[in-house]
Amino acid sequence: MSLDSKIPSGPLAQKWDQHKFDMKLVNPANRRKYTVLVVGTGLAGASAAASLGELGYNVKSFCIQDSPRRAHSIAAQGGINAAKNYSNDGDSVWRLFYDTIKGGDYRAREANVYRLAQTSVNIIDQCVAQGVPFAREYGGQLDNRSFGGAQVSRTFYARGQTGQQLLLGAYGSMMRQVDQGTVQLFARREMLDLVVIDGKARGIITRNLVTGEIESHAGDAVLLCTGGYGNVYYLSTNAKNSNATAAWRCYKRGAFFGNPCYTQIHPTCIPVSGEYQAKLTLMSESLRNDGRVWVPKNKGDKRSPDQIPEDERDYYLERKYPSFGNLVPRDVASRNAKMVCDEGRGVGESGLSVYLDFRDAIKRLGEDTIRERYGNLFDMYERITGENPYKVPMRIYPAVHYTMGGLWVDYNLQSTIPGLFVLGEANFSDHGANRLGASALMQGLADGYFVIPYTLANYLASNSFSKISTDHAEFITVREGVENLTKKLLSINGKKTVTEFHRELGKIMWDYVGMGRTESGLKHALQEIPKLREEFWKNVLIPNDPQNLNKNLEFAGRVADFLELGELMARDALHRNESCGGHFREEFQTPEGEAQRDDGNFSYVAAWEYTGENKEPVLNKEPLDFENVHVSQRSYK
Repeated sequence: MSLDSKIPSGPLAQKWDQHKFDMKLVNPANRRKYTVLVVGTGLAGASAAASLGELGYNVKSFCIQDSPRRAHSIAAQGGINAAKNYSNDGDSVWRLFYDTIKGGDYRAREANVYRLAQTSVNIIDQCVAQGVPFAREYGGQLDNRSFGGAQVSRTFYARGQTGQQLLLGAYGSMMRQVDQGTVQLFARREMLDLVVIDGKARGIITRNLVTGEIESHAGDAVLLCTGGYGNVYYLSTNAKNSNATAAWRCYKRGAFFGNPCYTQIHPTCIPVSGEYQAKLTLMSESLRNDGRVWVPKNKGDKRSPDQIPEDERDYYLERKYPSFGNLVPRDVASRNAKMVCDEGRGVGESGLSVYLDFRDAIKRLGEDTIRERYGNLFDMYERITGENPYKVPMRIYPAVHYTMGGLWVDYNLQSTIPGLFVLGEANFSDHGANRLGASALMQGLADGYFVIPYTLANYLASNSFSKISTDHAEFITVREGVENLTKKLLSINGKKTVTEFHRELGKIMWDYVGMGRTESGLKHALQEIPKLREEFWKNVLIPNDPQNLNKNLEFAGRVADFLELGELMARDALHRNESCGGHFREEFQTPEGEAQRDDGNFSYVAAWEYTGENKEPVLNKEPLDFENVHVSQRSYK
């Protein structure tokens, strides 16, 4: 299939403004005639529901939690990027665009990334107007700090709670529309399938997670804002409820999946503490502004950090990357942490961690200043580890965090299924092979507040919609499919828990489709995952209660999808014979150990097409053309 990205013509800086003018509009009186289904209430979903409700559309908003305030966006800590140049250090829309393209290792669309940078300046104004309590300097100006992959300070923040504060702003805006009657909220609902009628997305099937009831909802368009799929690895920084089911079921209905192997490993996480740990905890990248990363110079040095003198410490990021130091991008920092630990220089009992040390910053600035900047993060670290980071260095190690892959969308955020729009982390579009820190919040809010109101209106105004109800034959067929899948899961009555299967899958994914990937390892994963999936469908144990709250049933459906998605991720990683960003094939690296791209053969988006149960997916390619930036070997030295 030929992929039409629908990128507007004209100069890069004018594409979005011209496109907004060229698109069709829906007049206010007609907007109330349309129903839009918004799945997810994180930053992308809440901002989209708020914006569309305020415009006058009938919006149905679906939340997997008991409250939209508990969407996983709340967990973001360090900040949100915007090219305001308040620090007067040389930032601009163009520099944010360039840093993002370069940070993604030249595997993202120029037009999408430029629009993101362009829109960033409006996001901050919108959020300040909502009352988001960004940090301010002494004179009252909004403060900025630095993040990895940039040499300017462009990250706006609210201590270590930026995601929470931004989400509360979007949530408040959405709930205002709930009060106005334009948005109808459905809490504790999980989307289990998509309904496509006459080639257009016209509805969804959900499960009420409290009563077990299967419900049908019809609309004129579906907005998927359900986040990423990092929990395919079992251990990740994602909330346990974060999953890929909605996106995966859309993939099986015809939405292409873009770049599934592009996974971000975050370098600044609390290390694994035991075999039966259920999730990992992120420590904000902002800590690398003042914390220095180091390990002992000598292999096997198990002395406490205060006993290791300065000349026996290796500040390896500062040594290898003098221009960026500790603020190299996440993929570079993660890979280097793995490298020193593989050399036997890791610290802690397991040897799988490195130090993040604030000793010098406390001496230079004083403990009160560090406490003011990072106090809640330090408190969280101490509660989890029992160690006081004001007195001893933090121990950190990389962990799965974000997924740059997702459902393929065009410039208008529409998938290959007309009427199915995908926003935020659930789509593939803006970050290439590696996301720069503080850009996830930026993308979610840009998509919801400033992009989808225009592109959705253009879609609605350009198409005719027959009146349908949930009694339509296709709704009944899809609903029966969901009910049959539930019955199949409950009928297995095996002996192995869902968690055991998930943990085994996660180990395969981390060992062979994680930070370091090889041809032999990926082929091994492609043998092991189908075996595990076959065992799952014969031996999974789920308590038989479909009519009430049943967490095991919920998780079983999600793990079943992860078992299929994991295989696609390995397949995608195997076909891409290059290293780029978070996709590091060990066979393809420079003599210095950096990622080695193959632009001649792999400068494209890999968009995978579902062809049926137990059939190999088809690879479709969207070429990436760079007309405005010079493509070069990425260097942060």
